[in-house]
Amino acid sequence: MSDDKSQTGNPDRQRVSLSEDYEVQDWSKRFGVTADQLRAAVDAVGNQAEDIEKYLSRKSGPA
Repeated sequence: MSDDKSQTGNPDRQRVSLSEDYEVQDWSKRFGVTADQLRAAVDAVGNQAEDIEKYLSRKSGPA
């Protein structure tokens, strides 16, 4: 399903959409990861930005 640009607001900004190239680029830049790393994070924890951020910080943190 396409991103409904008429449905904006806080809930939409808290979800990562992989269906639009510009969103993948924006979120990848925000989190400082590649598009593939972003896709892997979404596969692992879902599309909530907060969950993705936590997941990525654990992955890049000290071992």
